[in-house]
Amino acid sequence: MGRKKKGDVVDGWVCLDKPFEMGSTEAVSRIRRLFNAQKAGHAGTLDPLASGILPIALGEATKTVPMMMEAKKVYRFTINWGVSTDSVDREGEIIARSDVRPPLDQVKAALPAFVGEIDQTPPRFSAIKVDGARAYDLARDGVDFELPSRRVVIHSAEATAAPDADHVEIRILTGKGVYVRSLARDLALALGAEGHVSALRRERVGPFSTENAVTLDSLEEMVHRGAASEGLLPVATALDDIPDLAVTEQDAFSLRQGRPIVLLPRQVETLKTRLSDGSRTVSAFQGQTLVALCQLRAGRLEPDRVFNLQGS
Repeated sequence: MGRKKKGDVVDGWVCLDKPFEMGSTEAVSRIRRLFNAQKAGHAGTLDPLASGILPIALGEATKTVPMMMEAKKVYRFTINWGVSTDSVDREGEIIARSDVRPPLDQVKAALPAFVGEIDQTPPRFSAIKVDGARAYDLARDGVDFELPSRRVVIHSAEATAAPDADHVEIRILTGKGVYVRSLARDLALALGAEGHVSALRRERVGPFSTENAVTLDSLEEMVHRGAASEGLLPVATALDDIPDLAVTEQDAFSLRQGRPIVLLPRQVETLKTRLSDGSRTVSAFQGQTLVALCQLRAGRLEPDRVFNLQGS
């Protein structure tokens, strides 16, 4: 017999409003302990110097984490003009100074060049691995290395305010892999200025936003009064953009066994109209219960990930 897993069976998502100065790994550990969950993970690292939305998956929800890695994200950040740092944030060492303070209209005029599919070089202080070592460790040790640029997508970018001559606030909607600090670095360069990110907040990751977020303090209060489930969102929350299909009890059994099911022609046509961007992924439900994530191929649903969830 295999060893019994420690903790309780807890399935669902916590949309955590991560506090400033807490790392993502620490946040996951705190949530896992609060729920006494057997398994936990997160959908996209958020730096300790950033606050905001960190979706944390518990139990069966961890099977949907790969879907969230592709989700669009919204960031709001502040650039502090006049000083550049090696890490492009306020914790880094100062590497340059300038008296240039780009006015709001110049920032607005420069931002369109950074919208769309662009090449972006990650900051040296990042978690990217270089020959097996983290880039931020190499940077701290003074090692000379180069990070290759990568293609990323920024869907929109707007300068929303300039509280004073030294600061500008920007809001962006991005695809995966975008570094806010790289955008701030490149924008400053384009404007002939020096600058770094002095504040950063993630406002949305796919369906997870400040509207359905909870804080650690509020979660602790729920747990203490025996109402932890109030802070838990369904596993299927992460599948908000994926077409769903209702299946019979017999078909649900087949999918859970890893066997494909044959669809009616009208079901296939309906799903095809709802699929986008060449995707074939469909979520199968029996009633309100998520059964499996499947691929639509040749009139059949082939299970990719099967879920062991209690019926509702």
